[in-house]
Amino acid sequence: MSKRNISKVAVLGSGVMGSRIACHFANIGAEVLLLDILPKEGSDRNAVASGHLADALKSNPSPIYDKRFAKRITTGNFDDDLAKIKDYDWVIEVIIERLDIKQQLLEKVDKLRKPGTLITTNTSGIPIHAIAEGRSDDFKKHFCGTHFFNPPRYLPLLELIPGPDTDPAVLSFLEEYGSRILGKVTVLCKDTPAFIANRVGVFGIMGLFHLVEEMGLTVEEVDRLTGPVLGRPKSATFRTADVVGLDTLVHVAKGVQANCPNDEQNATFALPGYLQQMVEKNMLGSKTGKGFFFKDRSTPKGDILQLDLKTLEYKPQVKPKFATLDAARKEDDLKKRMTILYTGSDKAGEFYRKSFHGLFAYVSHRIPEITDALYKIDDAMRAGFGWEMGPFELWDAVGVEKALKDLRDSGSGAGMTAAKWVDEMLAAGHSSFYKVEGGKRLYYDIASKSYKPVPRAEGTIVLGELPESSIVWKNSQAVVRDLGDGILCVSWNSKMNTIGAEVIQGLNKAIDLAEQGYKGLVVYNDGALFTAGANVGMIFMMAVEQEYDDLDMAIRTFQNTMMRMRHSSIPVVAAPHQLCLGGGTELCLHADKVVAHAETYMGLVEFGVGVIPGGGGSKEFALRLSDELKEGDIRINALRERFLTIGQAKVSTSGEEAFGLGYLRRGTDEVIVSRAHQLAYAKECALDLWEKGYTKPPMRTDIKVLGREGLGIVYVGANSMESGHYISEHDTLISQKLGHVLCGGDLSEPTEVSEQYLLDLERKVFLELCMQRKTLERLQSIITSGKVLRN
Repeated sequence: MSKRNISKVAVLGSGVMGSRIACHFANIGAEVLLLDILPKEGSDRNAVASGHLADALKSNPSPIYDKRFAKRITTGNFDDDLAKIKDYDWVIEVIIERLDIKQQLLEKVDKLRKPGTLITTNTSGIPIHAIAEGRSDDFKKHFCGTHFFNPPRYLPLLELIPGPDTDPAVLSFLEEYGSRILGKVTVLCKDTPAFIANRVGVFGIMGLFHLVEEMGLTVEEVDRLTGPVLGRPKSATFRTADVVGLDTLVHVAKGVQANCPNDEQNATFALPGYLQQMVEKNMLGSKTGKGFFFKDRSTPKGDILQLDLKTLEYKPQVKPKFATLDAARKEDDLKKRMTILYTGSDKAGEFYRKSFHGLFAYVSHRIPEITDALYKIDDAMRAGFGWEMGPFELWDAVGVEKALKDLRDSGSGAGMTAAKWVDEMLAAGHSSFYKVEGGKRLYYDIASKSYKPVPRAEGTIVLGELPESSIVWKNSQAVVRDLGDGILCVSWNSKMNTIGAEVIQGLNKAIDLAEQGYKGLVVYNDGALFTAGANVGMIFMMAVEQEYDDLDMAIRTFQNTMMRMRHSSIPVVAAPHQLCLGGGTELCLHADKVVAHAETYMGLVEFGVGVIPGGGGSKEFALRLSDELKEGDIRINALRERFLTIGQAKVSTSGEEAFGLGYLRRGTDEVIVSRAHQLAYAKECALDLWEKGYTKPPMRTDIKVLGREGLGIVYVGANSMESGHYISEHDTLISQKLGHVLCGGDLSEPTEVSEQYLLDLERKVFLELCMQRKTLERLQSIITSGKVLRN
């Protein structure tokens, strides 16, 4: 990365996007100035910016990793504070989408900024060259589009759009900074209407809006067909439209239709009749309370009704049934699932073929118009719209040649033909858009008619692209790979990445191998989440069958595996991301170091299924409580904090929040914002621990527990919560059992005990709870419905 230092960022415009962009810069440690217009009334001249920021901080999900970080943001107004931008390294304009108003503000900015300051706009579609018109040469050189997607903290796409005079060094800096520091997937776009993600994404949505009419499908049917089964977000199509707002979608669609007269699918961006009527009736989605769905508050449960697109009246939802969907849900592998969906013989199969064909034809014609490289379209759709597979990856999954033949045979209308370069690619003997060779992912480059490596940010490692020769050992779920430089990596791919017998075997094997001549081990998973925790189905089966000796052995094996993470002769670094629950959190608690992604949601959630953490988590909380206590501390308060974290099954809403909950240790564990750099950095940390002279930690025998002194407060607290009807009788029992472990049992006075003593106590309590009927009911509920039962 170039030597440019970004420590102060000014955000001009504090609306929904501006306030949240400001929060994300505060997340990464920048000092932020957030400015907006003067209020129409009142004495507080900064009320507009301050009010918008306050609203953002109250919103859910939160735009900020930790509420303390909001102190890094100062609010102000354009009249009094715009001159302050001379001291800022990057100025981002995020005001209303009107060219004239943007130009007026940036004319003032041009006069006040110091030369060399980065100036960018968050426009979602106004041409960059038009916004920069009339500005100074130095301004134009340091100006481009930086299009963040909403919400900026959670959607990783950052589109970079150069103007005609943008310095290439500015773009390369922003690409690297966006990826490494902001944690973004940066995609370089051409200055064309709606850039890449919205151009393709809104085409996809508008195509479905027309297809639903053509095929006579319901709103609920389309959302079932276009959600998680397709590797897309739960909000699917119509719920997404309601959340984004129909006015926003219509604005983008009309913009593309007006500004892209030569787009072969121009007519697709025209509004179907029902959509036009919805806009006229102010049925714009969540913001107006009515859209494709409507929450009927007059019903006891607040029923969610769906819109009948023919009558524009709301009616109850009916769960759709399609044989193709039923077959596809049984397949975990997304690529194989796509083939099942595409070849379905019912109405769902027909829907997928029609929608896929439209998408495939459209993206093929967008090269070289919106980008020269097809991987950029896939990157943009994954990072901006939450698709697990981009359009070209999806086309590869169903077969390029097959889909092309089907597209021709379907006799679809004008514009529904693929671009000529696809035929040329197949004719030259190239059967896919992507392939992996020699540990590198390659994409088909249209201009050179050959394959080129998909560019990767420097200093990143992608597990799926490592050569086969890097695999040292594997079973059906776990894989141990050699990352080079003496560091091994263990990963697994069970359903929800749960930790069962094969994963435990993999973790132990990884440590065995690492201790035989390697320098360290990284525990890391690809995919949507780190782990949903231990395999509760296995625990439930043993408990129901009353196979308590087997269950005791399974828990003991889990505990021993966690203790090997802590007490092995090599450093172990855990690198979790997204969900990291139960046994996953216990694994992190026993690693020498944790390098957590900023979006890591950690928690010991076993209480919800009627047990306590049994893989060393309860023991570790007792150990950390002992280490935290200083002479003169009020021990009961510290115990209460630790107890409630487990007892209330608290889950961090970010990696940063995990420090406050005691899952991560300040000064030892770290949070990294860039998911792309996480694995390489975890490897670096393992190597660093080894090179500093890593020594195997001894088993602890000096853990101070409170005994009856702590048990008293636990029992009183649990009983008063039950008598106040805050918790159930079974919750009280679990609370007392948890307190029993954290306090070291029924000891007459505070006593020093060993890790093994606490592990044995933890396992005994876990087994006792598994013998309770109400615990079995809770386990069964989570397995069959995914819901926590509070019985």
